[in-house]
Amino acid sequence: MSQTVVLKVGMSCQGCVGAVKRVLGKMEGVESYEVDLEQQKVTVKGNVQPDAVLQTVSKTGKKTAFWEAEALAETEVQPAETEANPAETKVKPAETEAKPTEPEAKPTEAVAAA
Repeated sequence: MSQTVVLKVGMSCQGCVGAVKRVLGKMEGVESYEVDLEQQKVTVKGNVQPDAVLQTVSKTGKKTAFWEAEALAETEVQPAETEANPAETKVKPAETEAKPTEPEAKPTEAVAAA
């Protein structure tokens, strides 16, 4: 039974691409594969099990995940990041509240600079 397995692989250069191609070339059941460095996407076609393909590509030492799972993980992470940002902006008003005592020192700095 032929199927297509799509992985997201953390590749940063042609050396990484070569390592992925090397392990896929040796893997049994692989009919064809496509490695896209720009998208960090590896598409494997053949009589293969998705878990076996994932494990094989993981042997290169690159961060490897199923494309669908990675896409879901990214959409889940982004809202968490946006939630963290308002918390950071809440901290900033507290910093501005603390500053009214500082301006006393700043005019002297301005005079010294002038």
